[in-house]
Amino acid sequence: MYKRQGKSTLLHLFAGLERPTLGTVTWPALGGRPLGWPRSVGVVFQGPSLIPALDVVENVALPLVLNGEADDVARERAQQALEQLGITALGAALPDELSGGQAQRVAVARVLASRPRLVLADEPTGQLDRITADTVVEVLLKAVADLGAALVVATHDGRVADRLDDVWHMSDGRLHLRAPAPQKPLAAGERS
Repeated sequence: MYKRQGKSTLLHLFAGLERPTLGTVTWPALGGRPLGWPRSVGVVFQGPSLIPALDVVENVALPLVLNGEADDVARERAQQALEQLGITALGAALPDELSGGQAQRVAVARVLASRPRLVLADEPTGQLDRITADTVVEVLLKAVADLGAALVVATHDGRVADRLDDVWHMSDGRLHLRAPAPQKPLAAGERS
């Protein structure tokens, strides 16, 4: 989805975090409202979402532990997700020791470690430089393909939107389907 207004609210509705004031939202492929089912929906929030007292590995593993996974299994999956994003070296760091871009990549890793059926990402590349943003988009696309999951991304970045199969434009609270641009690989070091 290409953002103009109301994108965060729409993602919160998709995640079951908010209820619509009019109409209904249903999740037939998930078997009902996903709230409380950590493996159904993973959300990469736009703002900071890490717990300050936990290190990076603990932050990534937390949803798994809360869902009943053994600590060692949760930590292993957290390490695998951090490796996918190229940030294993940050494992022992606390959130206040991270840059905004590093914290966002940790938030993406937390979602990927949970292996959800639906991934909702609100500006997942907004705080990242172009090269890191491209890596995060590649990891998200590969991860959802491997999981057989759906991916909904809200973004201001047309280059990110162009990488997605279906692109919607939001204007005045309404969604409009946009024909996708042809995908082209990014040149090494290419910046916008």
